[in-house]
Amino acid sequence: MRARTLADLSAPLMALRLLATEFPDLPALALDVSTIFPDRLTMSVHDDHAAFEAWREALNIDPESVVHHVQGGGRTQVLSARTDFAGAVVELVGYSQVPAIEPVPAGAGALS
Repeated sequence: MRARTLADLSAPLMALRLLATEFPDLPALALDVSTIFPDRLTMSVHDDHAAFEAWREALNIDPESVVHHVQGGGRTQVLSARTDFAGAVVELVGYSQVPAIEPVPAGAGALS
């Protein structure tokens, strides 16, 4: 279903309004409301795991339900989770760089 009017986006917009009221001191995130998924509010954070965790806890999302995957040729890790809040599906997404692996010189750590 595609939203045709602003009223079709009322669930995620109401969820956003309530989140702003209930959690005004939590970190700001990138927000997305889409006409393609009119019942969803997507909240994204970049390079700030602490902000992702703060929002995960505030939304009462079980840590076991957080999905982890890697994209961008192995350079970007993604954490994502969903929950229902105020009649909308809230998708929380955290992006961060995968730490570079430092090469170990040949013979390093070898027993003498």
